[in-house]
Amino acid sequence: MTVDKQKRTIHEQALLKTEKPNLENNLDLDELKAEKARLEQEIKTLEAEKQKRIAAEATETKTALAKMVQDSLKELEEKRQNLQQSVEQLERRRDRAEQEMRTTFAGVSQELAVRLQGFKDYLVGSLQDLAVAAEQLDLPSMEEPVAEANPLPTTPPPETKAASPQFTQQEWQEESKQIRTLLDQYRAFPDYYGPPWQLRRTFEPIHADRAQEWFFSLAGRGAIPTMGSRLQNILVASAIISVLYDIYGEQLRTLVLADSPERLGEWRRGLQDCLGISRSDFGPNRGVVLFESPESLIQRANRIMENEDLPLIIIDQSENEVDLSLLQFPLWLAFAKDFQKTEGYSF
Repeated sequence: MTVDKQKRTIHEQALLKTEKPNLENNLDLDELKAEKARLEQEIKTLEAEKQKRIAAEATETKTALAKMVQDSLKELEEKRQNLQQSVEQLERRRDRAEQEMRTTFAGVSQELAVRLQGFKDYLVGSLQDLAVAAEQLDLPSMEEPVAEANPLPTTPPPETKAASPQFTQQEWQEESKQIRTLLDQYRAFPDYYGPPWQLRRTFEPIHADRAQEWFFSLAGRGAIPTMGSRLQNILVASAIISVLYDIYGEQLRTLVLADSPERLGEWRRGLQDCLGISRSDFGPNRGVVLFESPESLIQRANRIMENEDLPLIIIDQSENEVDLSLLQFPLWLAFAKDFQKTEGYSF
C-alpha cells in the first residue's frame, strides 16, 4: 500500500508540473490581449488628437491667409487711391498749365506758331502772286509811239492752241496706254529715290482706282470722293501730277486752291514729299502755285492759257463751293467731302 501511495503521489506531482506551464501560458496570453487592446485604444486616441490638431492648424492657416489677402487688398486699394490722387493732381496741373499757356504771351505764341508754320510756306507764293497781278495791270505808256512812214505789212503768226487733252477710252489711245502703264508702275514698283516730279510714295490699288476714275471716267475734269484725309488726297493728286508731267513736261502748271494758309502749307509739304520737288518749284512762274481765293487762281490760269501752257486746277476738300469759272479750263480735280450728297457740293 505504501508503494502504491508513493506511485500515486509521484503521478500527481507529475501532473501538477505539466499543468503549471499551461496556466502560465494562459496568463501571458491574456496580458498580451489586454496590452493590445490598450495600445489600440491609445492609437485611436492619438489619431483623434492628430485630426483635431490638423483641423485646428488648417483653420489657423485659412484665417492667416484670409487676413493676409485682406491686408494686401487694403494696401493695393491705398496705392490705387494714392495713384488716382496723383493722376488727378497731374491733370489739374496740366489744366492750369494749358490755361496759363492760353492766357500768357508764351502760350499764345506757341499756339500761333502752329498756324504760322503753314503761313510761312504760303507767304512767298502769295507775294509772288501779287507781283503777277501787278504785272497784269494795264498802265498807260509815257512815251508816244513814233509813226512809221511806210509800215511794212506783217503776217500774223499762226495761232497755236493750248493743249486740251481728252482721256476717254475713244480718244488719245496712246496717252491712255501711257497713263495706265505709269499708274501700274507706281503701284507695283514704287521708286522712293526717283527723279523730281515722279511719285516717290507707296501707291495702293485704292489710290490707283481714284486716279483712273479721274482720267478715264471723268476725262480729266471732275470731282472724286475724298480719301478721308488731306494727306491721302495729296497722294492721289501727286500721282496725277506725276503722270501729266511725264506726258506734258514743263508745260504743265499745277494750281492748288484751299481756303486757309494752313491747308496750303499742308499741300506744299505733301507735294514736296510725294514728288521730291523743292521750294524753288513753287511760285507764279514755276510748277506749282498755291491760291487761297478762286479769283486769283482763275486770273493766273487764264495767263497760263495765254502762254500756251496747260493749267491743272486742284481743289481742296475744304472747298464746299466751286466757282463756275473754274469749269472752263481743260483739267480740274476736286475732292468732294460727301460724294453721295451732291447738294452739299454746289457750283
